[in-house]
Amino acid sequence: MTPAARVQAAIELLDQVIDAAKREGAPADRLIAAYFKQRRYAGSKDRRAVRELVYRAIRHCGEIPESGRMAMLGLAAADPQIAALFDGTPHAPEPVREREATAQAGVAPRWLVEALAQSGLDRESVSALLDRAPLDVRVNTLKAHRDGLELPDAGEALAAPNSLRFEAGTQVEQWPAYKDGLIEVQDHGSQLACTAAAARSGETVIDLCAGAGGKTLSLAAQMENRGRLIACDTDRGRLSKLAPRADRAGAGIIETVLLNPGAELEMLAEHGASGDLVLVDAPCSGTGTWRRKPEAKWRLTPASLERYAQLQDRLLDIAAKLTRPGGRVAFVTCSLLDVEGADRVAAFIERHPNWRPESPDLPLGTPRGEGIRLDPFHDGTDGFFIAILRSA
Repeated sequence: MTPAARVQAAIELLDQVIDAAKREGAPADRLIAAYFKQRRYAGSKDRRAVRELVYRAIRHCGEIPESGRMAMLGLAAADPQIAALFDGTPHAPEPVREREATAQAGVAPRWLVEALAQSGLDRESVSALLDRAPLDVRVNTLKAHRDGLELPDAGEALAAPNSLRFEAGTQVEQWPAYKDGLIEVQDHGSQLACTAAAARSGETVIDLCAGAGGKTLSLAAQMENRGRLIACDTDRGRLSKLAPRADRAGAGIIETVLLNPGAELEMLAEHGASGDLVLVDAPCSGTGTWRRKPEAKWRLTPASLERYAQLQDRLLDIAAKLTRPGGRVAFVTCSLLDVEGADRVAAFIERHPNWRPESPDLPLGTPRGEGIRLDPFHDGTDGFFIAILRSA
């Protein structure tokens, strides 16, 4: 592909990303993979270059643009080399028309930027949400230890006790240590959330929103494979990925429970008031993950944000009924918005006055309400809110 053809391919992909964002369709990475699956003539350099153009354009635009061409023209306005490729040659974008509309630069839609500011994030902190994320791994202490582990790249030791950082794009999935379950890909902030939860050997732990099990595996390692660890989710597809990951990691204490939305307590009736720890890694807006999924800023609306907050309240109330007297709930969201963090904890305590918040014991983070907030600018992690709640 010529450089101009790469720009045209990026425009076509951006059209798909914009349409998917409007109708809650497939994420950008899946659309890009499908696009090139149908265009096998494109080499690895072409695929990498087009992918980079797509994500650069997404990061550049604040409001969701009307078209992929508008998005790419917005990027071209800041990059003369890209602007020169709108030349109308075969497989290239058509020349720029006089007074043609272009997408405006920005971090996110205006309402969302205002919501982040109201949640105490300054301009630098918000801008850092669109940086490119590094690749973090967790050393699986069921099989290995960070000190003395031999890897093709030694990596950088981070604050979480078993974390290592590598450059973005490092192909750790090809390493024998990954295939043998010695390491797992997990953002440093996610690892710190598990550190705050502090699962202990012999405990009964319920992971209420386990998904594909990244945090579940971390909890199993903390528990030294002793105790009971119940991983729950309403998404069959995501939960089905946990079993092979657990086998690879040597995590033998994990039980999975597929839940029906709205009937979680009925399906977990046998576990009522039994959890030493209940982890609520709640579904959220994902504002803390924009470094990895920048198009997520276009998918969020005030209405969907309110629905997330209501779901988080409901999950916290469920968790309270699953926790034994004196037990604890770890509440985690990958969001930097107070409505999905400090506000939810305050509302929970108002509904449950016999519960008390405890300050998470973490080496990084900034106090926010009754919890701790991690963010890319200050902590070099994805954005997270983490709170620990103790029952009477």
